Amino acid sequence: MHEFTPAVEKTVRELAHLCVERLASGVPLGGTAAPERLDAAAGRTITAEGLGGSEAVRLWSEVLGPACVPVDHPRYLSFIPGAPTKLAAAFDMLVGVSSVYGGSWLEGAGAAYAENQALRWISDLAGLPDTAGGTFVQGGTMGNLSALVVARATAAGRRSRTPRRWAVCVTEETHSSVTHALRVVMDVDVVLVPGDERGRMTGTALRATVERLPPERRADVFAVVATAGSTNLGIVDDIAGIGEVAREHDWWLHVDGAYGGAGLAAPGVRRLYDGIERADSFIVDPHKWLFGPFDSCALLYRDPDLARATHVQHAAYLDPVTAGGEWNPSDYAVHLTRRARGLPLWFSLAVHGTDAYQGAVERTLATARAGAELIRRADHLDLLVEPDLTVLTFERVGWGPDDYTRWSTRLLDSRQAFVTPTSHRGRVCTRLAIVNPATTRDDLRLVLDSMR
Repeated sequence: MHEFTPAVEKTVRELAHLCVERLASGVPLGGTAAPERLDAAAGRTITAEGLGGSEAVRLWSEVLGPACVPVDHPRYLSFIPGAPTKLAAAFDMLVGVSSVYGGSWLEGAGAAYAENQALRWISDLAGLPDTAGGTFVQGGTMGNLSALVVARATAAGRRSRTPRRWAVCVTEETHSSVTHALRVVMDVDVVLVPGDERGRMTGTALRATVERLPPERRADVFAVVATAGSTNLGIVDDIAGIGEVAREHDWWLHVDGAYGGAGLAAPGVRRLYDGIERADSFIVDPHKWLFGPFDSCALLYRDPDLARATHVQHAAYLDPVTAGGEWNPSDYAVHLTRRARGLPLWFSLAVHGTDAYQGAVERTLATARAGAELIRRADHLDLLVEPDLTVLTFERVGWGPDDYTRWSTRLLDSRQAFVTPTSHRGRVCTRLAIVNPATTRDDLRLVLDSMR
């Protein structure tokens, strides 16, 4: 099973051909499938004898693959899509076959060095100090959790009294992974700060909310989470104002830029992120708007020593890894074994250069602005929130929930686009998330016209 036999070589070549074909021409939008349909078409795929390479490749390419919706299709506009560069996706294949362990410097010095170069670029975009650093983790959920664990550990080490219940300030637009991490994983309370008319947390609202808390409850707060590009609305919080309040109270400032943090690369919207340079921790997902493949989150700390003190694991078998004090990516998050998730981004950046990334982000912003204008001019549509970045949230005048569901299903079944309903302030609506430079104004027009 582990030998590179002629049969294995043949299967590898078939897979390589599929990969090259996919990179060269893309794939159709695809779609979903009912379980019974896949049962009938694929049947039992894991057998004692094995199906053989050619049959397994055929099953994927003809049955299972087409039952998936590729997130890099120009008209995949739901949730937060992805659009990896061709070279980032190709290098991801090499990372897989190279069996690189990305947890320690001892075993993966070259990988850690390259990943740190990519992290340095992101850190510089945010204006963090030269000493900032971190690691790549599985996704925004793990990044947010890891940062907030460090925030609590740091607060516990600095305070003379441990609160009865730790607490963190968030808004309703804060990503679900943050509140999930706080309540379910960390057993930490949430202090809800009301958003403004566009859903943003502001320093003014944060200060007012905290001042209304009883003194003992106010002392429970150890961190505030600002959002740089909310998932549902694409809105950037008042990071500078929030940071000012955090400094007054000696709180940790964490900025969740999983989607929108990539906008730091675009000078045209850089002003929206003012204050991010004061963040104690910051995340951005390359697999969203920085054109990397799934799954990868860049997690950065202003003072990585605090993160290492919290996350480094100690065991006799780890002594050879930790004794020398080298930069071990595993020491900066809730993980130990890890894939070198940042390498595809590093390779694409190294090949194309950062100017190309800036241009690609600016292109998606321009497409989003064009889409917003199409919505404003359409009699049958109503733009619900003026966009900061590349998420357009709007409603079809006169539609109810069932209308959106039927429309969304029809779009996907006809292989035209993938757009799903959402809600805003209790009203069912829909949204377009644009992070793919290949998405055009005409793609958006096709979707909007389908709602007439």
